Amino acid sequence: MRALVLGVVFSAVALPCLAQTVLKSEPLVLAPYEVAFVRDASCPTGKVLKVTGAIRGLHRRKACVTLADEHASLAIATP
Repeated sequence: MRALVLGVVFSAVALPCLAQTVLKSEPLVLAPYEVAFVRDASCPTGKVLKVTGAIRGLHRRKACVTLADEHASLAIATP
């Protein structure tokens, strides 16, 4: 019984952490090395903008990536 309860609790906690959401706009605040996926018009169809936060004084990294490569979900979150 304990193993069943432990398995259910672990899967409930672990599964939401595996998916990334695709935002409508780039977040204003992004921690260093934190990654956000943004649906942006500057990227071609089928790709999203991957924004990586940077430490103070440096610019954020931005690159167009496919959703399958980064395992992002198609859910759209509001910032």
